Amino acid sequence: MKLESNTPPGPLAQKWDRHRAEIKLVNPANKRKYEVIVVGSGLAGASAAASLAELGYRVKCFCFQDSPRRAHSIAAQGGINAAKNYQNDGDSVYRLFYDTIKGGDFRAREANVYRLAQVSVNIIDPCVAQGVPFAREYGGTLANRSFGGAQVSRTFYARGQTGQQLLLGAYQALSRQIGAGTVKMYPRTEMLELVVADGAARGIVTRDLVSGKIEAHSAHAVILATGGYGNTYNLSTYARGSNATAIWRAHRKGALFANPCFTQIHPTCIPVSGDYQSKLTLMSESLRNDGRVWVPKRKEDCARPPASIAEEDRDYYLERLYPSFGNLAPRDISSRAAKRVCDEGRGVGPSGLGVYLDFSDAIGRLGHRVVEERYGNLFDIYKEITGENAYDAPMRIYPAIHYTMGGLWVDYNLMSNLPGLFVAGEANFSDHGANRLGASALMQGLADGYFVLPYTVGGYLATQKPGATLPADHPEFRKAIEDVGDRTRRLLSVNGSRTADAFHKDLGKLLWEKCGMARTHEGLTAALKAIPALREEFWRDIRVPGTGEELNQALERAGRIADYFELAELICLDALTREESCGGHFREEFQTGEGEALRDDERFAFVSAWEFKGLNGSGRWDLHKEPLVYEEVHMSQRSYK
Repeated sequence: MKLESNTPPGPLAQKWDRHRAEIKLVNPANKRKYEVIVVGSGLAGASAAASLAELGYRVKCFCFQDSPRRAHSIAAQGGINAAKNYQNDGDSVYRLFYDTIKGGDFRAREANVYRLAQVSVNIIDPCVAQGVPFAREYGGTLANRSFGGAQVSRTFYARGQTGQQLLLGAYQALSRQIGAGTVKMYPRTEMLELVVADGAARGIVTRDLVSGKIEAHSAHAVILATGGYGNTYNLSTYARGSNATAIWRAHRKGALFANPCFTQIHPTCIPVSGDYQSKLTLMSESLRNDGRVWVPKRKEDCARPPASIAEEDRDYYLERLYPSFGNLAPRDISSRAAKRVCDEGRGVGPSGLGVYLDFSDAIGRLGHRVVEERYGNLFDIYKEITGENAYDAPMRIYPAIHYTMGGLWVDYNLMSNLPGLFVAGEANFSDHGANRLGASALMQGLADGYFVLPYTVGGYLATQKPGATLPADHPEFRKAIEDVGDRTRRLLSVNGSRTADAFHKDLGKLLWEKCGMARTHEGLTAALKAIPALREEFWRDIRVPGTGEELNQALERAGRIADYFELAELICLDALTREESCGGHFREEFQTGEGEALRDDERFAFVSAWEFKGLNGSGRWDLHKEPLVYEEVHMSQRSYK
């Protein structure tokens, strides 16, 4: 299989404009004859559904939550990047593009990243028009702050709840189309299978999570905007409902999975406090604008109250190691630095797996009121969870799984190798390489939904005959429905002794230890032996009470965790195969003398795109490679010093 990125010719800065000018169009009178399915209602899904419906297409939008407002985009805190240069501090489209390419350790497709930076300048104004309450300066102009991996202030924000406010804006646009009858919304409905006929995506099979009813839905094109797969690790900052089933079902039907080992560790999360936890909580990267990260210089001081440790006995290690970026070094670098000091025995807190994020300097410099205005809701969250007041004592933070840069492979048009299957937002691999910079996820989701897919989906539909979609009794639809029913009955019939959550905890612990912040050949080899064995035990001993014809959350979780077992194996296989360190993928065998990631551009400057070939004890995949060719930038060893 030859991967075609379909990147337009011409100078980098002109590719998207030329492509938009040359893309095929659908006659306005014909648009209502096309039907598009959108799975997911977060920023990417809601904006795509609303935009396509506004253009005149008939749209069906599916989410497993009871309302699109509950999509996990709501949890994003710190902000959204846009190269508008309001601060007159030297920002530009090119600088945002380069920061993103460099932040991803030169493992992203150049043309896609430039388009993202280019489109970013169009995002903010429509969001303001929707009523998104971005922070403003005293004179009324929009405020900005800095995020990791950048030396300019380009992040627009709404205190610590930017994702929530942006999602409400996108939800308004979606609701308008629902009211107009151009979007039909299916809440509490989970996609369980992709239907492929004649080599193209033609629809999906869903389960109503309240009644258990299994239905087929046909369309001319399918868009997956279902987020990332970080919950494979069990403990993460994702909502517990976030899952990988939609993209994994598509992968099993032939969609290539790209760079699965590129998982992001976020450096500022509340540390694990016990075995009973079901998830972890993010403390926004924006806090590192004013908070200073430190640990004691001496191990024996770790048990002392932080206020009793003198300034000269504190190690502000990010400021020491990376003086040019300081506490705003990129996430992968900051996370590994935290792990190193904790491995040295200088971690704080009951587990020793924590570092301090201290606001005493900022409060002294700016005053309590200003710090509260900027971060008040985040301080409230921290106090609610830990019982500690971060105005009086430093926060304790430690890295955790937060995002996945890998996802389904897509071309420049955001279409997978399966014609008619588009993938948007975190569900695809295209923009962030091996490490995402902070405040870029919201940017990508809205860029894909509002400004890219309305063109590229239309370009694909212009090649398809308008009118009726495949009937629900088509053989491929009947087979997909049977497969979903068989899978459901299999999960219910095992009648073993262990819950899905118990298996998930075992899988997550194994994956974190062997394929987390640090990875080795030995550990990954061991994981690739242990995961199939644990998966076999799952199918022998899983217990799912109830039936499939009712609300059954145990059944929902069991199905998602069954997919995690297969995905976890692919994550480890990809990590083992990629014999280099880059971004969030850190192989201990491949590092510089200073402990930084050491790439191998001669052997691994490509996108790993895996094709599913079946399960036979262990999973079987074929690797396809898309070479990364840079026209504008030069690959270099990243330095944030």
